[in-house]
Amino acid sequence: MPATATVELRYTDRAAINRANSQKSTGPRTETGKQRASLNALRHGLTARTAVLASEDPAAYESHCLQFFDEYQPANSTETQLVQEVADTSWRLKRIPILEAALFAEVASPKSLIPQLACLGLHGARLSRQIQKALDQLRAIQLNRRTQDQSDLEDAAAILELHKHQGIPWDPADHGFVFSKEQVERCSQRMMRQNEARHIAWVRFRMDPQLRECVESK
Repeated sequence: MPATATVELRYTDRAAINRANSQKSTGPRTETGKQRASLNALRHGLTARTAVLASEDPAAYESHCLQFFDEYQPANSTETQLVQEVADTSWRLKRIPILEAALFAEVASPKSLIPQLACLGLHGARLSRQIQKALDQLRAIQLNRRTQDQSDLEDAAAILELHKHQGIPWDPADHGFVFSKEQVERCSQRMMRQNEARHIAWVRFRMDPQLRECVESK
């Protein structure tokens, strides 16, 4: 038999075996079996589609989420989605110690709990990684946004001072800025004070002492 024919035959045999194995491992096939598998997934709720189980308090969940939104203050839909993911994943993660305590309360022999505790440990590690990944993404997005906002605000302050120098009225919206005039004014004042502070700091802390005496005596 040619070598190519042998390879094709082996491939065909392997494909047939894979198909046969897949028929054996497709999970529950009856409606009862599917319902049982669904209940198993919801028993701990760590992989359920909804964050809150029927046995949990929706008000407590809302309060839990609100703490994260207050802390991270999302400013757009992307940040909001990431904060919600962190809150939901954290809610699931908080469930693990409760599940472990329930296992110990129900089973007399701790050794028999090793598989269940190991499973919960794996879920805990997975959820912790998921939280950290979402937080890393959120912080990176917020840092970029805040850096850009600060840069735009400083640009607006510079334009404001130019118009003041020229005696021309100016509104931030005239140049497409989303800041109020009060925000731009505060930024302008802060930048001028910072500039003065940097000058004083250089004179007081870095200038040669003898030269500093000459400068300060004038």
